[in-house]
Amino acid sequence: MPREHQLFIAGTFGPAAEGRTIERLSPGHGERVGLYPQAGAADLDRALAAARKAFDDGPWPSLTGAERSRFLHKVADLIEERLEIFATLDSLEAGKPISQARGEMAGAVDIWRYAAGLARDLHGESYNTIGANKLGLVMREPIGVVSIITPWNFPFLIVSQKLPFALAAGCTAVVKPSEMTSGSTLLLGHLLAEAGLPEGVVNILSGYGPEIGGPMTTDARVDMVSFTGSTRVGKAAMAAASGTLKKLSMELGGKNPQLIFPDADLDAALDAAVFGSYFNAGECCNAGSRLLVHQDIAAEFEAEFVKRSRQVVVGDPLDPATLVGALISPQHLAQVEGHVANARAEGAEVALGGNRLESEAGQFMAATVVAGARASMAIARDEVFGPVATVMRFASADEAVSIANGVDYGLSASVWSRDFDKAVGISRRLKAGTVWTNTFMDGAAELPFGGFRQSGIGRELGRNAAADYTEEKTMHLHCGPRTAWWLPR
Repeated sequence: MPREHQLFIAGTFGPAAEGRTIERLSPGHGERVGLYPQAGAADLDRALAAARKAFDDGPWPSLTGAERSRFLHKVADLIEERLEIFATLDSLEAGKPISQARGEMAGAVDIWRYAAGLARDLHGESYNTIGANKLGLVMREPIGVVSIITPWNFPFLIVSQKLPFALAAGCTAVVKPSEMTSGSTLLLGHLLAEAGLPEGVVNILSGYGPEIGGPMTTDARVDMVSFTGSTRVGKAAMAAASGTLKKLSMELGGKNPQLIFPDADLDAALDAAVFGSYFNAGECCNAGSRLLVHQDIAAEFEAEFVKRSRQVVVGDPLDPATLVGALISPQHLAQVEGHVANARAEGAEVALGGNRLESEAGQFMAATVVAGARASMAIARDEVFGPVATVMRFASADEAVSIANGVDYGLSASVWSRDFDKAVGISRRLKAGTVWTNTFMDGAAELPFGGFRQSGIGRELGRNAAADYTEEKTMHLHCGPRTAWWLPR
């Protein structure tokens, strides 16, 4: 499904100024599935200028919430009409199973509609209790131009967790998807234009991080940066943005534990452990692949987990039966293999997999189980970002909490126990932005998502998602003659 895409700048579509392109080969098939314009400095300058002008002089920030809501609903309808096209693009470019990609597109539609509702819910506050001749108003105003930088693992879903909320608040934006999975975001530009978006409100560039993403965090015309990616790149973005003290929202890495107690529904816990470990080939900041299992059930759990992991279908992303598709690139596959090799060298047991699967065209890795790991091992602390589960044992609830909290990350966690008091009590002790009880990776647009510590700054989704793209302005109004004079009268 080769497709040539165009940049979307100031309401028009076209090639990169220098005529350069980026070819994308499908990680599951080895064939070209995309040709993206490779934006350069001139393209970025045009995009930033267009976004700045659209915010400072254009109609978008001053539209009513109802008007912006209608636009967002229209975009949601257009995405839904083209759901199969978007799903196929993300499946081919990211290597994700087509059935999963379809689910992500349906989730994206729901998020756009939720953002449309928030556009009408944004409001300020009033205080008539600060004095008989005083009135306080707290107003919310759009923050301005937002740089939105998204990763390759959930190309369309993650831009949908950012852009519609920025638009709901009245902001303008420059969007840069990953250079490996730009297709669906570039296609979104056509839907925005079809829905009637004013010129320059959203500008979409495909290109590389150092050339485009870096300047998007430093340019003085940008008021806020919303970034999803690795913790390493997030730290660099934070340092870069410090020169102009921009507002930052960052969703970064994770090393997410699932704590499994003897009184848990083990059948359900096993299914969630398999899902959490291998969903999206483990290329997921939210992967629940750090399995902490009570010693009383560890042997039974590990044996059954290995048995179920053997049932995971790895293969062609376009096959509806596939559960795990291809890894994003040959380089990334080699990195994941390196994590497993290091674990073996440190004394852990590779109970299943650990190797790439033979393929003439794609990058596939077997579902992998690393057992006998210790909390001090790199495999138990570092984000692997591949289909690799690490199983560790604990003897007490205190030890489980200590192991769970003993990493640099704090994105999510899960607790498995039929004892309500235990499950809730342990959940409250875990340092994570989201804690599930007796389930894993359930979600809804109404619930905020983000992490503690090195898993990020700020939250996406939830009732404050649009408000996060605003600034608060206090207006202190004096009514009637002034009676409190500083100088003697």
